[in-house]
Amino acid sequence: MKKILFAMIASATALTGISSAHAADAGTAYVGAGVVGSHYDIKVPGAVSGDDDNGNKATGKVFAGYNIDKTWAVEGGYTDFGSKGYNYSNGATGAPGSIHTDAHSLYVAGKGTLPINDQFAVFGKLGAARNHNSVDAVGDAAGLGGSGSKTALYASVGGEYALNKNVSLSLEYENYGKTDIDLGRKTGAVTAGVRYNF
Repeated sequence: MKKILFAMIASATALTGISSAHAADAGTAYVGAGVVGSHYDIKVPGAVSGDDDNGNKATGKVFAGYNIDKTWAVEGGYTDFGSKGYNYSNGATGAPGSIHTDAHSLYVAGKGTLPINDQFAVFGKLGAARNHNSVDAVGDAAGLGGSGSKTALYASVGGEYALNKNVSLSLEYENYGKTDIDLGRKTGAVTAGVRYNF
């Protein structure tokens, strides 16, 4: 999967000789916001519960960038993955336990865009993410709690559609890498966004 991801990024960013009305003017900035669909999967050995220990969650992100030229840009953003709670009982002892996880990420990346036509383009991003995960655990789960941050590789591939010169819609798959405490959020997310070019 990682090889395919990096191959797509390389394909999207390697072709620099194509111009398009879709491409943003050089030396301009942009801002945007998105809805992030991420997946939680909380696994506790021996847990028995009626609660869902996994599922999808819709949260949000904000981002901003600078177009170096019609192909290349630099982008940074903040993604809030929200929180997930899980209550359970230990199957062997019957002792109750509870876990609550909350995660977010900051990222900075280079972005390469390849126009397909005047309105549609594909893009790839590659950079670094600073991921933070906080896990509150009580009862039987007390030993699983903690809080930590970790810097990881960030990568994204997607497409964007220009409604006009200033406003674009996008859909992308983002991989933020692991957190310091890998309990809860999975590394990947699907994001639907809107961007405004100044």
